[in-house]
Amino acid sequence: MRLLIIGGDAAGMSAASRVKRKNPDIDVTVLEKTMDVSYSACGMPYNIADPNRDMEKLVVRKAEVFIEKNRINLLTCHKAQKIDPDKKIVTGVNSNKKMFSFSYDKLLIATGASPMIPDLPGFDRPEVMVLKTLENGKMIKFFIKKKNVKKAVIVGMGYIGLEMCEALTRRLVKIDMVKPGPVFLPWMTSDLADVIKDELRVNNINLYPGHKIKRIDPKKIGISVVCDNLSLDADLVIVASGVKPNSHIAVEADLKTSISGAISVNNTLLTSNKNIYAAGDCADAIHVVTGAKCWIPLALRANRAGWAVADNVCGLETRLKGVVGTAVFKVFSLEVARTGLSVKEALEAGFDPAEIFIKTRSRAHGQPGSQTIHVSMTGDKKTGKLLGVQMVGKEGVAHRINASAVALHAGMTVEAFSQTDLSYAPPFGPVWDPLLTAANQLMKKL
Repeated sequence: MRLLIIGGDAAGMSAASRVKRKNPDIDVTVLEKTMDVSYSACGMPYNIADPNRDMEKLVVRKAEVFIEKNRINLLTCHKAQKIDPDKKIVTGVNSNKKMFSFSYDKLLIATGASPMIPDLPGFDRPEVMVLKTLENGKMIKFFIKKKNVKKAVIVGMGYIGLEMCEALTRRLVKIDMVKPGPVFLPWMTSDLADVIKDELRVNNINLYPGHKIKRIDPKKIGISVVCDNLSLDADLVIVASGVKPNSHIAVEADLKTSISGAISVNNTLLTSNKNIYAAGDCADAIHVVTGAKCWIPLALRANRAGWAVADNVCGLETRLKGVVGTAVFKVFSLEVARTGLSVKEALEAGFDPAEIFIKTRSRAHGQPGSQTIHVSMTGDKKTGKLLGVQMVGKEGVAHRINASAVALHAGMTVEAFSQTDLSYAPPFGPVWDPLLTAANQLMKKL
């Protein structure tokens, strides 16, 4: 059997390696358009923060290891351009501008996602960068050092933008954040979003939501991000206004797409073509809470989906149940986490949501070093089911959110969750864990 994979990052290389472990006789070829495979993209902001750390430290496994140890035909700098599903052929071009063609029995599309860059004048300037690939990270780090960057503008206020605030601040760069939308973090309950805004302001980050960007102009020194009624000077602009699935090659092959333009797959990761799979940030998933299609591009799903594709290719039927959108990130001293649905998302999904917001402590009463934990919990008035949890605090948040994620996967009600036997010790939490306190309070509204 010939398995051809387009894309050599999380989903693609997970699938390739697992196939060779399970069935070494399968011929596996991977086409990767960049020079890098198998690296920790999520670690790039933290690497950029330290001028003495080599970006290559983020590489988990070099291409040579996959080729020599795993016997994978890994071809970097090979960009796939077209799929012919009838002939089972993929064509494209390599870095030497030579055309190539590969046939397959089974195909995996693992093309990931791309940053959304405004189609506005000046966004093609060399001072304007994104952070998605390892090469992007290297370019940003080199630019900061070479140009002695002192002032940056971040376009967007999502995960990457907020993480880059801390990274650039550690490099003594002054930061302005701007975006057209009027709401700072629209997916987060306003009480928790206000905590994050306060943390940013304490660290001298200027926030400008609700400003329509018109263009980027050159200046005698640096550039300027020009908005409708605002102009922000900078040496560097980081565009962090979201990503979109790289599904163009699938669309041209007449494969079905769904939400946000992601490639539509079933729970075995098969597309609308029986010989083509899709996995990772280019593909959709089922949301466990709603039962509907969703597109939530996160690392664990990509790796797990790659494994599932490998199992199915090897004849071991594997079906994925779905995701709940669990995510965590760091904003200076704050841990920020979420899982499941926000109130807005719950309403859109047809639920009748109730929400509570509490402030409690990360450690037992009187325990030194205790910090405030802010918790928002949402449940359904009709069924009593737990729908989602959001948390912000300086400690005890990042791993605590996992209990909520497990409860969502189990389909627990808020009442059932309130009866779970969570751990207690004074240095780690109060007798009534913050999640139990939130569940007890939410039950009063259901």
